[in-house]
Amino acid sequence: MPQRRSHVAPSAAQTELAAALSGLRDNLDAPVEFPAAVLAEAEKATASTPELDLRDIAFATLDPEGSRDLDQAFHLERDGDGYTVRYAIADVPSFVDPGGAVDAEARRRGQTLYAADGTIPLHPKVLSEDRASLLPGVDRPALVWTFSLDSAGAVIDFRLERALIRSREQLDYVSAQASLDRGDNGAVTLLPVIGALRIEQEKSRGGASLNLPDEEVVRTSDGTYAIERRRPLPVEDWNAQLSLMTGMAAASLMLDAKIGVLRTMPQPDEKSFDAFRHQTEALGRPWTTGRYGDYLRELDRDDPLTLPILEAAASLFRGAGYVVFDGTAPVDAMQAAIGAPYAHTTAPLRRLVDRWSLAICLAISRGEEIPAWARDSLNELPALMQESAQRASKLDSATINCVEAALLTPFVGTTIDATVIAVHDGRATVQIADPAVTASAPVPTGTAAGSVVRLSVRSVDIAEGKVELVP
Repeated sequence: MPQRRSHVAPSAAQTELAAALSGLRDNLDAPVEFPAAVLAEAEKATASTPELDLRDIAFATLDPEGSRDLDQAFHLERDGDGYTVRYAIADVPSFVDPGGAVDAEARRRGQTLYAADGTIPLHPKVLSEDRASLLPGVDRPALVWTFSLDSAGAVIDFRLERALIRSREQLDYVSAQASLDRGDNGAVTLLPVIGALRIEQEKSRGGASLNLPDEEVVRTSDGTYAIERRRPLPVEDWNAQLSLMTGMAAASLMLDAKIGVLRTMPQPDEKSFDAFRHQTEALGRPWTTGRYGDYLRELDRDDPLTLPILEAAASLFRGAGYVVFDGTAPVDAMQAAIGAPYAHTTAPLRRLVDRWSLAICLAISRGEEIPAWARDSLNELPALMQESAQRASKLDSATINCVEAALLTPFVGTTIDATVIAVHDGRATVQIADPAVTASAPVPTGTAAGSVVRLSVRSVDIAEGKVELVP
């Protein structure tokens, strides 16, 4: 799917939409501002200088354009027939005083929330977008994972160290992809090579990626809002493989030490697999042999039926959660979609649980005692992360609903074509191409996924994020 952006034109709908989006924050108990005590503590927060100095390594970051909360920096090089990957993670544990005001507020928030009219950060911006962020051209303490890979991209060895680094470049996905497409040399030159090898490793593990098109509400330069839907660029998939590799390494450290927190997901059961097979048959793209991850990877992204198939496959990626353990490794430690045990450990500026993973892994790597604050509060993490995930999901869906209602305001009283993505109990999830809106509508009996239906836009309610479509 190429990038598609649908705009809400400047009008009364824009004014109503802005008010609706602002109101979402109040309903979520997700305040933008931090208490004075939190800000005061963050202003004073400092981290000791690491003994290991890696400032001669040309690290670079790769994130969405304009990002300031830079969690990761990488450096890639050939090593004989294999490769060395250095992956530096922001040393947030060194900046946050356990039991202090910043720690308490972060536990209350759980993760950074991304609203249409701005972020609601996990940490004060003096930390997340300045002092702890791996911004270019400044010295930063970091937790550096160093991986030795063989010629097939398999991890031979790895280590974790605390080091002082200096990122050389802040890259964004679009420009990095363009640079690769031109054949330019630079920090990302080896990323397609190593990323492709790691994807092959994922295949061999039986891993699977859903790769649904991104759907994001953006605020444009003229102050209007739009929904942008696009397929992730290849450079994003390759970059994600570095993060996945690091998360698997963190999980292995914690499992060996029998203490930590894992991100797990159960393997889909046969009932779910059977239902998905029937859906692919109904769509004319039957999954008959092989693993479901291979089937999803081989789908033609330009085929209009691929989106309904991916939407149907979402049922196979359910049940993810956090498992904590201390003294005994969990019976089921797998993250089924990855095909290995896995831990969230690469986004500590934006996700609470990563601070625990990093602190525990660093102690294990140094042969030191696990920090008391991390061990004593392990059992709190699953509930804290579940609560924050529910807030994030509610904000995302409510934001998109409000914007979609605004997008359809000019079409009230008219008819519009839509592609059926899925049908359940007489109602269908439908995709309108222009404006790019996903909605629900009643459909005639026998309507199949993948078919095109003609719908009338009967009414919209921007404040409530509701759209009424009828055949």
